[in-house]
Amino acid sequence: MNQSIKEIASKVPEVTVIFWIIKIVATTLGETGGDAVSMTMNLGYALASVIFIGIFLITVFAQIMAKSFHPFLYWVVIVATTTAGTTMADFSDRSLGIGYPGGTSILFVLLMLSLGIWYWSEGSIAVETVASPRVEMFYWTAIMFSQTLGTALGDWMADTAGLGYDGGALLFSVGLVLLIILYRYTKISHVLLFWSAFILTRPLGATVGDFLDKPIDHGGLAVGRFTASAILASFMVACILLFPQKAGRHPGESPAL
Repeated sequence: MNQSIKEIASKVPEVTVIFWIIKIVATTLGETGGDAVSMTMNLGYALASVIFIGIFLITVFAQIMAKSFHPFLYWVVIVATTTAGTTMADFSDRSLGIGYPGGTSILFVLLMLSLGIWYWSEGSIAVETVASPRVEMFYWTAIMFSQTLGTALGDWMADTAGLGYDGGALLFSVGLVLLIILYRYTKISHVLLFWSAFILTRPLGATVGDFLDKPIDHGGLAVGRFTASAILASFMVACILLFPQKAGRHPGESPAL
């Protein structure tokens, strides 16, 4: 078969509605799980970040070494990035004293640099091309920065901007709806819209996670962090089992973006 027509299996799932549902749940789980370890267990942001970064490195190594797409492994890595992103963002924003605007700005620059280096090296940042260890390393680096950025952005809007957890969740939900409209009715690059949506789902999950576990007098529902995490994890597992996912596929030649 001609190389320009031949299709190669990606190491990431097809981007479907169920993909986005699981992604939002995973980011919410990252918020409640990260806070459970750093705050409820009182380990602090620094130690919790070291723990979750270690888990991320182990799981991402297993993911990169895998020969094909494995749904549970993929989503375990995603959850690892969200929990690590939660504690790292809290550490930079609070422990380092640079505040939400400073942390968000630094993380945005790091994300843009990671995507820029990826594009410069491979000629594309489309997730459908994630089919080799080299590209996977770019992919997961960008994912980690996007998850951490999303946490800082969500906390900034909910706390400093005064929107509250419900207001922040509404704001980011509206942003995602706008991206869907742009996807359906404009010719804006789908790759650009994907990464924009990927970033926005993280602060949505962060605000929803805070809404679940914060005390009622702080605008939350006071659901315990471990309880909320168990419920979210169970829902994720059910989605993966009930809605089987398959690897995305792409032509042998990479798209322009």
